Amino acid sequence: VQLQASGGGLARPGGSLRLSCTVSGVTLEDYTIGWFRQAPGKEREGVSCSSKDPNTYYVESVKGRFTNSRDNAKSTVYLQMNNLKPEDTAVYYCAAHIGTHVKCRYAEFDYWGQGTLVTVSS
Repeated sequence: VQLQASGGGLARPGGSLRLSCTVSGVTLEDYTIGWFRQAPGKEREGVSCSSKDPNTYYVESVKGRFTNSRDNAKSTVYLQMNNLKPEDTAVYYCAAHIGTHVKCRYAEFDYWGQGTLVTVSS
């Protein structure tokens, strides 16, 4: 399983970015894909996790601002981030876990892509 995250960059508060995670080597539908982030000095936290199940998990701090979606034909998962805040600044990672019944915690995920840096600053 290989994951490639992209789309990070610099955004102003209130701005938007869209992260992409391209998954190769497996059938995306068989996996839960998670977005995690780690800010300096903080633990890695689960931002959003999705699978073929209809319910998508979002950490409370991003509800209403971030949207997790997937395109199975492109084997890509997206994280649309709107109304960004300085506290969203972090390195964002995507990760994969085979199956659908998993908590959105980094210890549950087996495969990781490299991180992409998101900086929110005026």
